[in-house]
Amino acid sequence: MKIFYITVSIILLLTVQVRSQNRFAPPTDPETKIIKFYPNPAISVINFDLTKKFDKTYSLQIYNFLGKKVYEKVYEASAIDQKTIINLSDFFRGIYIYQLKDQNGKIIESGKFQVAK
Repeated sequence: MKIFYITVSIILLLTVQVRSQNRFAPPTDPETKIIKFYPNPAISVINFDLTKKFDKTYSLQIYNFLGKKVYEKVYEASAIDQKTIINLSDFFRGIYIYQLKDQNGKIIESGKFQVAK
């Protein structure tokens, strides 16, 4: 009976492991990204570059890990400047979330970066 329980346990563990490896992962093709940011982790400044020409109005919003909005910039459709340099002197050490939203408020892209002071 003990061998039966060991065999069943092994089969269940193998089944769970196979299922966890077959999960769908969203594509992370860098060519589909609209925004690029660097350096990560950041110490004093972080750069956000919009990598594609755009014909819509976008909003870049940065939230601290508690969900409080700490920065926002609106990119107009006719804007030529697609690079933003953010001074991190008022940011605390920790993880921050960025969201790029269109004019309807739909999140187009999001990610996280770390401030290490």
